[in-house]
Amino acid sequence: MDCICDHPGVEPALLPVALIVGIGVASGVLSSLAGAGGATLSTAGVRAAGTTPTLAIGSTLPAVLPSAVAGSFRYAKAGLVDWRVGLTTGGAGALFAVAGAVASSQVDAHLLMLACSVILAASGVGLLRSYRRSATVPDCPVSAVATRAPSVAALAAVGAVSGFVAGLLGLGGGLIVVPAFTRLLRMPLRSAIGSSLVAVAMLSVPAVVAHSLFGQVDWLLALALIVGVVPGARLGSRLAVTASEATVATVCGVVLVTLAAVQAVTEVSSLLG
Repeated sequence: MDCICDHPGVEPALLPVALIVGIGVASGVLSSLAGAGGATLSTAGVRAAGTTPTLAIGSTLPAVLPSAVAGSFRYAKAGLVDWRVGLTTGGAGALFAVAGAVASSQVDAHLLMLACSVILAASGVGLLRSYRRSATVPDCPVSAVATRAPSVAALAAVGAVSGFVAGLLGLGGGLIVVPAFTRLLRMPLRSAIGSSLVAVAMLSVPAVVAHSLFGQVDWLLALALIVGVVPGARLGSRLAVTASEATVATVCGVVLVTLAAVQAVTEVSSLLG
């Protein structure tokens, strides 16, 4: 199955390794702070550095797994992971991640990047709004704040949507999972982020396999990102556990909205150029 070609870009192997590792660090920090946006930061970063949109989408996915795992450990130690929620959501979305990757191979990569920027902007605005109610929601372990366990059907639906988006746009899925957990399931922000990292780790595996089979992953580029995301994720999760929810929501919201604008401008310029 041939993927739709995009405009030529700089060969990934020619990109400065230090720059890619730095992008990975920033991606890991953002992913653990907000539970979302890390893969998109990587995608926008390597795309701006000159690689093609198709490789920018696929090559950032391998770094999602170690980033999510490293970040989730810190949240789990703080009692901020609901394992039932995370595992159920991730398991339900695995097959849909493959379906999203198949669909991705049939759509112009520039349009996918533009769609990603829209989702980024919406998620950023959602986080900026969420800080207003963070002061009224207790920030404590999930075992102490859980009021009614979400149904398997609700978690499966969240997993299906987030898995498809992860495969389609090369994201970890957190851009869908975190807002769903906070708004639909009424989970506190930090608990939602910790649980989402578990789901994101599970969603990333089938998405990576599928994109790799379509030849959309440059493994040298992916490895450079992985080198950066692990320490970045550890730093981000440490900051997230100690900082206030209002601070986490505000900082991450501003970063996501800024990323959305940069990515949209990059792709529109490329299409018009």
